Amino acid sequence: MNGGIRDGTSGGSEWAAIDWRGRPVQVEYQWIAPERRSAPLVVFLHEGLGSLAMWKGFPQQLCEAGCFRGLVFSRPGYGRSTPRAPDEAWGVDFMHRQAREVLPAFLEAVGVSEPPWFLGHSDGASIALLYASMFPQRVSGLVVLAPHLFVEDVTIQNIEQARDAYQTTDLPRKLGRYHDDPDSAFWGWNRIWLDPTFRAWNIEKELETVCVPTLAVQGLNDEYGTLAQIHGIAARVPGTQLLELSDCAHSPHRDRSDDVIAATLAFVMAAGRNP
Repeated sequence: MNGGIRDGTSGGSEWAAIDWRGRPVQVEYQWIAPERRSAPLVVFLHEGLGSLAMWKGFPQQLCEAGCFRGLVFSRPGYGRSTPRAPDEAWGVDFMHRQAREVLPAFLEAVGVSEPPWFLGHSDGASIALLYASMFPQRVSGLVVLAPHLFVEDVTIQNIEQARDAYQTTDLPRKLGRYHDDPDSAFWGWNRIWLDPTFRAWNIEKELETVCVPTLAVQGLNDEYGTLAQIHGIAARVPGTQLLELSDCAHSPHRDRSDDVIAATLAFVMAAGRNP
C-alpha cells in the first residue's frame, strides 16, 4: 500500500475485481495512511472527468491535516480502471447505478466494513448523496463539493463547450495523463449529460432520506452550477452546513484547498468523529 497519490501515474495503485454490467471490471485504487487503523476513513469520489490521479495531492493533504485514513479510486471507465466497452452507453440513471451497484461492490472488495466519510466532487458528490440516501447506516457523513441535484442551463452550455474543445484541441492528449482511455472517460460523461432525456434528471426527492452530517461546498464562480444546488441540499437535509467560496470555480479543492481542508476538519470534529 502506498501513502501518497502521484500526479498522472498509476504508481502505488492496486486493483479490485468486481462484476458490473455483466462483465468483470478492475477498479484502480490507493490507500492513504492505512496504518491509522482507528482513524476515520474518508472515501474520495471523483468528478465526471476525474480519476484517482486527477485528485493530485488533495486527498493526501486532507488526510495528513486531519490524521485520517483515505481511500481513493477511479470509477469504471476512468483512470486506470477498466474502460467502457465500445458499445456501452450510460443511461440517465448512471449515477444511481454507481451508488447502488459499483460503490457497494467496490467497498466490499477492498474490505471496508465500517461507515466511512465520503468526500465527493461534482458527479462524485451526487453519487455520495445517492449512496447516503440508499444506505444511510453505511455512512458517517458527507462532504460534497459542487454537487449536482438537477440539470441547469449553465451546466449544459459548458458541457457543450467541453465537447467542442475535445474535438478541436489537444484536450484528449491532456486527459490521457489521467486516463488509459480518454475517449471512454470523456464520451461516457459528455454524451449522457447532453442527451435530451437527461434534462429531466433530478435527485431532490432522494435527499429526503439522507440523515447524516453534510457539508456542501460551492464556488461562487462555478461554471457548471449555481448556488441553487447546495441550497437545495440545505432545504432537504436537516443540519446541512454550507460553504460558499469566492474566487472559486467548479473545483473548490483546487481553487480554495486550504479553506476546504479547514472547513472539513472543523466539520468532522463538530460531528464528534474526530480522531
